[in-house]
Amino acid sequence: MPFMTSAVASSSQSLPSQATEKKQPTSQTRNPVALRLYKVLSTNFEDDATREALQTLSDLYAPSIKGKEPIKPIDEFEDEDDIVDTAYDGNKTQVQPSVEVVPGEVAARARKHLRRDMEKKLAEGSRQFLKALGEVDQKLNELQTHLSVMHSSCDEAEAQLNLTEESSRTLLERAGSLRDERKEVEDKKSIIGLFLSKFTLTEEEVEIVKSRDTPIGTRFFQTMDKTEKIRDDCRVLMAGEDGPTQSGMDIMAATSSYLEHGYEKLLRWTSTEFRQIGREMQIEVNPMLREAIKRFRKRPELLTEALTNLSETRQATLLSSFLTALTRGGPSGLPRPIELHAHDPMRYVGDMLAWVHQVIAAEQEFLESLFGLQSARRMVGSVRQFGSGGEEEEWIQELLDLAVGKLCVPLKMRVQQTVRSQESSIVSYKIANLLQFYLFTMRRTIGDQAILTTTLQDVTDLAYKVFYESIQGQARALGRVQLDADDPSLTPPFAVLDHSQILRDIMAVYQSSIIGDEDESELQAGFSRVLDIMIDPVVETCAAASERKKHLRPRWDQAVFMLNCLSYLLTVLEPFSFTVAKQEMIRNVLNVRIAALIDEHYINIMNDAGIYQAYQTCQNRTSDEPLSRVPSMRPTDLQRSLRSFSTWLSGSEVLHSPRLSQLVIQKLHERVHQDALRRVVKAYKGLCEEIGKPENRYEAASTLLGSERPFGRVDLLYQILGLEEDDDENDTDGRQVDESEEEDEEDEDEDEDEDEGEDEEDEESEEEDEEDEEDEEDEEMDDPSLNDGERKERK
Repeated sequence: MPFMTSAVASSSQSLPSQATEKKQPTSQTRNPVALRLYKVLSTNFEDDATREALQTLSDLYAPSIKGKEPIKPIDEFEDEDDIVDTAYDGNKTQVQPSVEVVPGEVAARARKHLRRDMEKKLAEGSRQFLKALGEVDQKLNELQTHLSVMHSSCDEAEAQLNLTEESSRTLLERAGSLRDERKEVEDKKSIIGLFLSKFTLTEEEVEIVKSRDTPIGTRFFQTMDKTEKIRDDCRVLMAGEDGPTQSGMDIMAATSSYLEHGYEKLLRWTSTEFRQIGREMQIEVNPMLREAIKRFRKRPELLTEALTNLSETRQATLLSSFLTALTRGGPSGLPRPIELHAHDPMRYVGDMLAWVHQVIAAEQEFLESLFGLQSARRMVGSVRQFGSGGEEEEWIQELLDLAVGKLCVPLKMRVQQTVRSQESSIVSYKIANLLQFYLFTMRRTIGDQAILTTTLQDVTDLAYKVFYESIQGQARALGRVQLDADDPSLTPPFAVLDHSQILRDIMAVYQSSIIGDEDESELQAGFSRVLDIMIDPVVETCAAASERKKHLRPRWDQAVFMLNCLSYLLTVLEPFSFTVAKQEMIRNVLNVRIAALIDEHYINIMNDAGIYQAYQTCQNRTSDEPLSRVPSMRPTDLQRSLRSFSTWLSGSEVLHSPRLSQLVIQKLHERVHQDALRRVVKAYKGLCEEIGKPENRYEAASTLLGSERPFGRVDLLYQILGLEEDDDENDTDGRQVDESEEEDEEDEDEDEDEDEGEDEEDEESEEEDEEDEEDEEDEEMDDPSLNDGERKERK
């Protein structure tokens, strides 16, 4: 930019002058040069347009390197003097001689020739543009020529195309019809493909069903399911209005053949599996085998054949295992062989039955798993509702019965030998009870008709038969026992005690065998025969023994002996609820014996007390003669009897009877003695009532009764005897006293006018009698022979 440099230099040189001009007068400020300069200096060159314009000018007039100016066209030089002779090249350019560039010269020249330079530049650009457009026009002409040629070619092609279209229209129509036919064929092909895929098996699936090399698995059962579904769908299609079709019949025949092959293959595989796993004691059923049994339910004949193979294998396996457990024991000898405990019959029989029970539990679990009945699992021994589980339950019951059927022969033989060899009735009953328990369990598990159940029923009946024969023999032996005729003891003999102890042990065994859901009547019926066999002979033996010892009187007391024996039997039976009926029978016999003893003891007390004859006279009077005239009831005789009774009341037999002290049970002693004393009280009361009646003609009856204890007072007699007074008797006594008083008052009113003197004497005598009674009571209370208890009772 030389002209810019020079302009800036000139402007910088003119700055002092401008500053000087500013100080000059105002007239000089109108100088155009100054104004121009001021305008240039005040111009802002920072905007983009100005900078771009300056840059363009700088490029246009840029000096050459090393002081040379750029090459210009020859017509760019204004003066011919500035042109020097140079070599002329093909581009009509001239080279400016190398002259030194004076500062500001380029700028001055630019200012001078700027318009001309610009116009020349534009003209040059226009010439170049025209030249380019000329070339374009030439090309367009060539293109027009080509287009004309192409247009003619297109016309020829169109004519040819019309001819071709006319000739190919028939072909297109044929192609369209073929296309429609192809689509229809493809649709039919698709339908046929779907039909075949739905109603036929693939080659791979046919190979799975028929080939023996292909194992039984999930793919096999899926193929079988598909075949069954094909048959079901085909039946639906064949049930239409058009009836069976040939294709449907072919499909049914093919699928039937496939199914037959599949079931035959499944049967062979199942039979092989059953033979393999049937030899093991612990069996786990795999899902494939369970699915095979489920498939066989549609073919009962195949299921029967497969389960027959399983049953035969299990029978042989269980029999072999049972014999091994009896003779050789478990692996390595543990557990030990069962026959090693043959000397212990309970353990021997129990181990065999427990082994069979355990095998049945494992076998039942295996069969339920095989038939897929895990959801309805049932504890072994719980009540089974036979017939409620459908066909599966029937199969399980039959297979379980067949599997353990061969175990019955060795089991029955050994149990029978053990039962027949027993001499102890207790051991026999324990074995019978054990067999009864397992029989009850097997009935609930495998039913009443199973082979094992009938076998257990036979050996149980045999065990009970042996037991009943044993206890009957003991009862007969008890009847043959000869008791010591000189033994005065009233306690049960040793033979009865030993027999009762055996009975107690048998009842304890029966009690332990009770399950808990039996009815009370069933429990009593199940043991009634044992009680009849073992109790009745004891009663008969005790009665016979008491009869044989009558010659030992008075040391021998038959009634007390019988009561002791019966009471002991009752104490043996009482802890067991199933002996209620027999207890009731013994109590009835005991009550009869007690009543007889009470009667006898009452008569003895009345005789000892001295009032029995007087009481009998009152009770057995047959004539209307007053009692005061009857022997033994005259006042003197009656006074003697009442005195004897008073003496007896002071003795020790009032509270304790030496005879009854031989009773083993103290309650019986108290019961017999108190009941007899109550009858004595009633007899004394009846005697007092007879004496007090006017028709018996006793003079001073109150004085006669009040002369001796208990002074005609029943309540006092109750206190002396230590008995509780009954309310009914109190009321009766009160009514009788009132009635006697009323009768006395009526007699006094009737004889008041005639016998006033006699009445006064009677009253005086009654007062004297009362005073005498009080004196006697005081004397009795002061008697040194009475203890404190008796004094309190008499008070």
